[in-house]
Amino acid sequence: MTDTSAAVGVAHGGERLHVPIPLRWGDLDAFNHVNNTAMLKLLEEARVRVFWRPAPGEDAPPTAVLESGLHAGVLTLIARQEIEYYAPVPYGRHPLDVQLWFSRLGGSSIEVCYDVCSPRASATDVDPQTVYARAVTTVVKVDAETGRPLRLSDEERAAWSPYLGASPSFTYRR
Repeated sequence: MTDTSAAVGVAHGGERLHVPIPLRWGDLDAFNHVNNTAMLKLLEEARVRVFWRPAPGEDAPPTAVLESGLHAGVLTLIARQEIEYYAPVPYGRHPLDVQLWFSRLGGSSIEVCYDVCSPRASATDVDPQTVYARAVTTVVKVDAETGRPLRLSDEERAAWSPYLGASPSFTYRR
């Protein structure tokens, strides 16, 4: 069984969440590496694990403060995503280490940053990891009934602020 809880590390001026995300065989394409469209699903899975409150008996990081589901009256909508790929992600049985932090907490939006890395042998592993991709997603918190943006709460800001850091720079950005 794979541990799916998030660990915490420090980088980019703030802490990072380390979210283990297992690969599925269906994530591969004809070239035997993770397809670029599957990468969006991997980022989504990491994001859900760090934002949404866990069900009873589940583990979650301290950033998991949003209620999930339409009954909660809150949606998180993707306004923008940017991904830069550095190396093909090979299929492996060990989960990828998706490192996640926030570069901006706006009025109703959050800029989520990711490094998608090779698996870590352990939490104390000091060997360099391969960074397969780097990404940034702008998420907007929205009222499910009206579709209007909702301001981030004090609880959300308090939970997410320790993980504030610099936005990644992209090599090929114009």
